[in-house]
Amino acid sequence: MIVKARDADRKKKIVVKVEKCAGCRICELICSLSKYGELNPKRSRIRVVTLNRIPIDVPVVCGQCSVPFCIESCPVSALDRNSAGGILVNDELCADCGKCVEACPYGAISIDTLTHTAIACDLCNGQPLCVEWCPTGALTCVSSPLTVQEKRWSTALLLSEPLLKKWDFLSVESG
Repeated sequence: MIVKARDADRKKKIVVKVEKCAGCRICELICSLSKYGELNPKRSRIRVVTLNRIPIDVPVVCGQCSVPFCIESCPVSALDRNSAGGILVNDELCADCGKCVEACPYGAISIDTLTHTAIACDLCNGQPLCVEWCPTGALTCVSSPLTVQEKRWSTALLLSEPLLKKWDFLSVESG
């Protein structure tokens, strides 16, 4: 069942505990395997980013925004939410314009180079396989909204990234 973005309650969300991530990339592999039947991290809806200077691996996932900029930015209405709150892409409508990629504040949407359509996390219809297969528990799926402190921390990290890059503290390489 598809629920219109403005009417949808954000029901579920994947939360990342960076300190638990081992960088194994099983999340990327299980995602691409479940969606495309192949082990291809470039076709995954979750991406592990390696911060080179401080050897840290950070899984980047859809933030399930309360105001979904990706959905709002699509000129052909190819994106919507499913009943779990995940982002659905209608491949028949997607025009490969990249507006959703540009609009995503998390960098969690990409264009599949084989199908030329957007790929975004649909939360595996409420049972995210990346969470299920994560051997270290770095990924969890929560139903409740984030606490105020978690929102502040997340926002602070997001806003400070350009400054940290300017100071050459962060050098980001995606995998």
